[in-house]
Amino acid sequence: MSIVTPRTLSGFQELTPEKQLVFERMVAQLREAYELYGFAPIDTPVMELSEVLLAKGGGETDKQVYRLTKGDADLALRFDLTVPLARYVVQHYAELSFPFRRYHIAKVWRGERAQRGRFREFVQADIDIIGDGSLDIKNEAEIAAIICRVFKGWGLDRFRIHINNRKLLNGFYEQLGLSDSSSDIMRTLDKVDKLGEEKVLELLSGQGLGDGPAREIMAFTARKGANAELFSFLEERRGRSALFDEGLDELRTVLETVGFFGVPEGRLVLDLSIARGLDYYTGTVYETFLDDLPQIGSVCSGGRYDELAQKYTTKHLPGVGVSIGLSRLFAALDELGLLRSGARSPAEAVVIPMTEEPSFAIEAAAKLRELGVRTQFYAEAKKFKARLSYASKLGAPFVILVGEEELAAGKVSLKDMRSGEQSLLTVAEAAERIISVTGEIRAASPVLGRPELGGTEK
Repeated sequence: MSIVTPRTLSGFQELTPEKQLVFERMVAQLREAYELYGFAPIDTPVMELSEVLLAKGGGETDKQVYRLTKGDADLALRFDLTVPLARYVVQHYAELSFPFRRYHIAKVWRGERAQRGRFREFVQADIDIIGDGSLDIKNEAEIAAIICRVFKGWGLDRFRIHINNRKLLNGFYEQLGLSDSSSDIMRTLDKVDKLGEEKVLELLSGQGLGDGPAREIMAFTARKGANAELFSFLEERRGRSALFDEGLDELRTVLETVGFFGVPEGRLVLDLSIARGLDYYTGTVYETFLDDLPQIGSVCSGGRYDELAQKYTTKHLPGVGVSIGLSRLFAALDELGLLRSGARSPAEAVVIPMTEEPSFAIEAAAKLRELGVRTQFYAEAKKFKARLSYASKLGAPFVILVGEEELAAGKVSLKDMRSGEQSLLTVAEAAERIISVTGEIRAASPVLGRPELGGTEK
């Protein structure tokens, strides 16, 4: 029989247990933060009918969708979590309460070119607020507060949320007489980080805009300055387009409201270059960057969409949401050594029987679990040194030894694997000691505290 070389597909990420445990801790903190703001979890099928998933149509994303057939069925893997949400909300409309707040942390698939930091299979972590008929703009301000909560919870403090408004951009293109080209323009502008300004300028000029309008667009989107300076610049263009004016007013409202949600001044940065390439965004758009890691690009993006569900219903179901590219963020933090070293097992204690009769040791392990200690029972007939070595390699902070002396006393020996200290204790006393130490370990941020790279020690 021939041996098949084990390998994964290019662009598909796979983690070792110690890294997966850190990843899961980041996910757990996400769930806690999302639920703190009243978001409920949902899950949707990884595969949808192509005509349903691609009902919106258009854009670069459609070209990246993985499609397959089974019999007569034309199927597609979900490429994000927002389009399936639109279908979900319409299908379950009568069962939901609006505004509907949901979070979804799951894998998506895109057939784009695999490269550093970009995967074909990756985990997204989304939150969305869906309204029925209308959705107040204050929700768009609260989204920024949730982003802050998440990143600070991970131990990352030096980050900025860049914000813009698609109405303002569309109004600007309207002022230039380019309304019919606005979607193409924004998809092209969204490639600046990948291609550079000169290449994007060339692409814009080649779209039939002409060199003059292309340069004016680039100059407008490249305009930098403090929020107040940019608002002054934008106010000079007020009155030339009702859509522009509406977008400008919405931007100002969001930036004036975020402080009431606990977002510190300076955390939101007005950035006219933020467009978001996906066609369904209609208002506020966000991109989040780590100040000291600009090379990894945006790690959390999203915005307002008013008509995403129009292909599924005549109801008006506006929404706002953001998505964290968790796989890409995790890979970047790992590459830079910013992730806290993880153990190979979640076990906080490994129970090792030292006698031929293991029943007391088994019972001790069961009691430890009842008392809240993550416990592994070691059943292999190995030498003592090999058993301790196994626990050490797992990264378990404690070992519970049960030998003849312990059996006679009805107690266990608790060995601290870091200090080497060993104590004879009841199972309850051992559990209390373990929990007093591992509580701090559980609460520690999965991201290391390196202030020069955006971390705060926790």
